[in-house]
Amino acid sequence: MTHAAIRPFSINVPQEEIDDLRRRIAATRWPEKETVADQSQGVPLATMQELVRYWANDYDFGRVEARLNALPQFLTEIDGLDIHFIHIKSPHENALPLIITHGWPGSVIEMLNVVGPLTDPTAHGGDAADAFDVVVPSMPGYGFSGKPQATGWDPVHIAEAWIALMRRLGYQRFVAQGGDWGAQITDVMGAKAPPELLGIHSNMPGTVPPDVSKALTSNVFGTGHPAPSGLSADEQRAYDRLSFLFTKGVGYALEMGNRPQTLYGLADSPCALAAWMLDHDAYSLEDIAQAFAGDPVDNLTRDEVLDNITMTWLTNTGISSGRLYWENTLGFFDVKDVKVPAAVSVFPRELYQAPRSWTEQAYPKLIYFNELDRGNHFAAWQEPELFTTEVRAAFRSLR
Repeated sequence: MTHAAIRPFSINVPQEEIDDLRRRIAATRWPEKETVADQSQGVPLATMQELVRYWANDYDFGRVEARLNALPQFLTEIDGLDIHFIHIKSPHENALPLIITHGWPGSVIEMLNVVGPLTDPTAHGGDAADAFDVVVPSMPGYGFSGKPQATGWDPVHIAEAWIALMRRLGYQRFVAQGGDWGAQITDVMGAKAPPELLGIHSNMPGTVPPDVSKALTSNVFGTGHPAPSGLSADEQRAYDRLSFLFTKGVGYALEMGNRPQTLYGLADSPCALAAWMLDHDAYSLEDIAQAFAGDPVDNLTRDEVLDNITMTWLTNTGISSGRLYWENTLGFFDVKDVKVPAAVSVFPRELYQAPRSWTEQAYPKLIYFNELDRGNHFAAWQEPELFTTEVRAAFRSLR
């Protein structure tokens, strides 16, 4: 078997692993309630107690295995590491190959509700002319991909691996999409601009100009540089959101960026893992807390959230996924020198709303820009129909 072999893959979770998870959930030891009436101290006790109650009593532990095994999954070795990916070919001719990259604390679970509409639009009220072949890989250290045993698997390396993966699958032309880490990896692919890559789409674009980025970064460490002068209203709004994020909203990223190995609780306690994964950003936490209060915001339901946490637990990837922050050397929201045609969708509850002015500077070949009226950081997961519509529109001019 050559290194380039692509092997079919399916999930088979041993019952003893489910039993062990159930036992650990039942044995959760609780702290006292937070001393504030909001989420400023982190994930509220009430949210976690309801999550653990639902996980223990109502959640179907077979969901993850069944949902993933319903789709064609594969493993292939790239640079010594097994990469897990979902690959669905469209029933329509001339489908455009598309690679979608997830983020943290997400996984391929985020994309399960968009692969059908993207690959078979006519079965979901769309047009055959908008069909895609869809590839959804698990990043190294995430889900069922291998865990790097040595350093070097940063977003740039992953971008190179994805280009290699699409070539290995025989695609001579393709497009790429991403949010969160996936957005950064997709931007890097666009900066590398391999001849096969026709264009990219991002729902968390890297648009922040260098002078703005410098001021924001200094604020993390409390030196408090003022914002650059002359910002428009939209740019000031983006600056203010990012300033809040960098000072109050990325504690988890700083810890994983500095000391990912210290987080043993993520491997040992299901409750610790769940709380850590819920506390990604204030808006997402609000929406997820609402789901566990029985009122989900569109598709971000209790079951969807627990599918992602359960898969992370069963693969023991709490720490291996966090190492990506340690590996990374790029600014999350910085301009990445994308050379290919680019499309951007701005969701209102994203970490920041990219202003059109910054977006046009960051992506010289901007082919699509749209600001939506709903949706958060987990765009594909929470709003699969909106996301599908955006991806179709984003790439229409490149077919």
